[in-house]
Amino acid sequence: MIEILSPARLTQARATGAIAANTLQALKSRCTVGTNLLDIDRWAKEMILGAGAQSCYVDYAPSFGRGPFGHYICTAVNDAVLHGLPHDRTLADGDLLTLDLAVVKGGVAADSAISFIVGQARPAESVALIDATQRALDAGIAAAGPGARLGDISHAIGSVLTEAGYPINTDFGGHGIGSTMHQDPHVSNTGRPGRGYRLRPGLLLALEPWVMTDTAELVTDADGWTLRSATGCRTAHSEHTIAITKTGAEIMTLPTTP
Repeated sequence: MIEILSPARLTQARATGAIAANTLQALKSRCTVGTNLLDIDRWAKEMILGAGAQSCYVDYAPSFGRGPFGHYICTAVNDAVLHGLPHDRTLADGDLLTLDLAVVKGGVAADSAISFIVGQARPAESVALIDATQRALDAGIAAAGPGARLGDISHAIGSVLTEAGYPINTDFGGHGIGSTMHQDPHVSNTGRPGRGYRLRPGLLLALEPWVMTDTAELVTDADGWTLRSATGCRTAHSEHTIAITKTGAEIMTLPTTP
């Protein structure tokens, strides 16, 4: 189902998106060397519930996971890239951490992810990965607007990632979002311009370019959820929820607090 939101529900989408964005930024500020992934999950729970929202993950049990997920946030470290199940691990200097969360409030969901480096170390490979996903996300958003097609977004994202030299996996990508977290349409991270569903005002999309340094192959961790690079290389992931408007695209998941 492809869901088109009314102006009133788009107002709620902005509020829900701000909760997701503010939570991620607050969590990022608390993630230091020695932080445990389970503490991040606990903090996420406190922040989400404190904002009057609910996590989309706790009871989530799709076919590709060993559900229900049972946690409030995905925490992926280094070679982990998607669906990172929080576990008893402490962060080290130079770790590349991805935080991915989806929340719902007022009947509208928002989904967002950030990747960043923990501590003082700045491995060049990690910096380049994060930069590529952020630039690809910006390109995808710039390509979105009324009358554009899904393929325009996918092509914009894929062009940035390919030019940066990264293989692209098409098993997982962006998606529609609205009253539920995952909806049609699927938004691949590579594609041909001018193809696919024509974008309409009121459509919410979660765009999420993610890459692995030297492979497009994923392996599933023993926890049944965490997806890792098949070669053990580092990974990164950036995501925003956007709304198609009459004039372009509006980012729903921007923080409203410093």
